Amino acid sequence: MYSLDVNFLKDRRPDQLNSQTKPKLSFSTGDLTPAYLGVGLGVFFPVVAGLSLWLLQAKNAELAQNIAQLDQQKQQLDQQIGDINKIREQTSKVKGETQALVTVFDQIRPWSAMLQDLRDRIPTTVQIENVKQIAPVAPAQGQPPPNPAGGVEISGLARTFNDVNDFLLTLQQSRFLKATETKIATAELTDAPIPPGAAQSNTRVIIKAPKIVKYTIQSSLSDVPASELIRELEQKGTVGLVTRIRSLQQTGVIQK
Repeated sequence: MYSLDVNFLKDRRPDQLNSQTKPKLSFSTGDLTPAYLGVGLGVFFPVVAGLSLWLLQAKNAELAQNIAQLDQQKQQLDQQIGDINKIREQTSKVKGETQALVTVFDQIRPWSAMLQDLRDRIPTTVQIENVKQIAPVAPAQGQPPPNPAGGVEISGLARTFNDVNDFLLTLQQSRFLKATETKIATAELTDAPIPPGAAQSNTRVIIKAPKIVKYTIQSSLSDVPASELIRELEQKGTVGLVTRIRSLQQTGVIQK
C-alpha cells in the first residue's frame, strides 16, 4: 500500500507564510488630548511645587534679613530711649531742685519791707519796743504746714487797750502776715516808764503818771509768694528783690 505525504507549507508563497505566522499590531489614531493633558499636569505640578519652594526659601531669607535689621534698629532705639530717659530724669531732677530754690526764694520776706510796713501801720498812740522773729508753730492735725520762715512777735506800749486793738486790726490787713493768726498774746496795765535823764522835781507835789498798756502781738508770716507782693515790695523800697523776681519771671522760672 502507498502513503500520501502532502506538505502544504511548500505550496505556499513566502508572503502568505509570514502573514500567518506574525500577526500585525494596530493602534487606534483617535483623540490623544487626555494623554497630553495628563502628561502636562504631571510636569506642571512638580514645576509649580519647585518654584513655590524656591520662592518660599527666598522670602524666608528676605524676612530673616529684615528681622536682623529690625533687631539692630531695636537695639539702637533702646539705647536712644535709655539716653532720653536719663535726660528726662536729669531734667526732672534739675527742675525739682530749681523749683525748690524758687519756692524758698519766693517765701523770702525782707525785714526792711516788713519793718517799713509796721511803721506805716502803727497808730500814733502805740509804741513798738521790740520786734523779733519766732519759730514756726507745729500745725494742728489736718491743718496746712506753716510758713518755714516762722512768724514775728511785736511788743511795746500803748495808751489804752483800744489802741492795741486798733493796731491789731491794721496788722491783720497786712499782706506780709496771716490775718487769722495775728492775735494779742498779752496785754496788761503797767506804770509808764520814766524817761532816762528826766529832771527830778524838788517840789512836794507828786504827779502820778497814768497807767499804760504793755502788749505783745504774735503773728505768722503769710504764705503769699513774694512774686505776688511785687507792688507792696516796691512801695516799701525793696528794689533788689523785686528786680530778681522779675528776672526770674522773664526766664519762666516763676510764672507771672
